Order: sequence, then structure tokens, then C-alpha cells
Amino acid sequence: MRETPITRDMIANPKTKYGRAKASTRHFLTQRLTGASNIVFLGFLLFVVLRLAGQDRPDMVAVLGNALVGLPLAALLVIVAIHMRNGMRDTLEDYFHGELYRLLMLLNTLFCILIAATGVAALLKLVFWG
Repeated sequence: MRETPITRDMIANPKTKYGRAKASTRHFLTQRLTGASNIVFLGFLLFVVLRLAGQDRPDMVAVLGNALVGLPLAALLVIVAIHMRNGMRDTLEDYFHGELYRLLMLLNTLFCILIAATGVAALLKLVFWG
């Protein structure tokens, strides 16, 4: 089944429905909530970076291995990866369409999952196994 191409007249008419309203709303809310939580986590991240400035490796492992530091950093990594995926989605939607867009979104999603999973695994290893 072929989709009707979206024309300028369709976009200008407020009664016309195009796109998925629920998906767009979810994308909008996710982008705003992850952005806001990134701002909240920024203070914590700055504290950790300043605490680790000039420290040697055993001190860094001790700080990041603390559950009160490592687990929030793992949560931050997941939130940043979600925010990164959504930001790249906006860019991909603007410049690519059809099958190429789907392929690039798949690669974008896999890359973000890989980044988040690697970082979280490293932090969990430090927290639970030193």
C-alpha cells in the first residue's frame, strides 16, 4: 500500500492529519525529560570530575566503585544515550527518507545501545567487583 505524499497544502491545513501523533508526542516528551535530567545530573558529573582531577588510578577506581557514585553515573549514561538517539533521529529525519532512513536509524539505535551498554557494564563492574 502506497502512502500519499505530504504536500505543502496538507501541512498548511490544520485539519489535515499526517504523521503519528502519539509517536511525535512521545519523542517530544522524551527529548525534554532527558534534557532536563541531563541538566540535573550535570552538577553531579561536575562534582565527580572535580573530585577525580589529579587523582591516580586506585583513587579513581575507589570513587567510581562507590555505589553512590557509580550507579547514578550508569543511569546518566543511559539517559544521555537516549537523548543522543533522539537528537540524531531529528537530524536523520531531516535529510534521509525511505529505506536509507530506516537503515541509518537502526545503526543509530545500535550505536547508542552499544555506548550505553559498554559504559554501564564498566561502571557496574567497578561498583560490584572492584
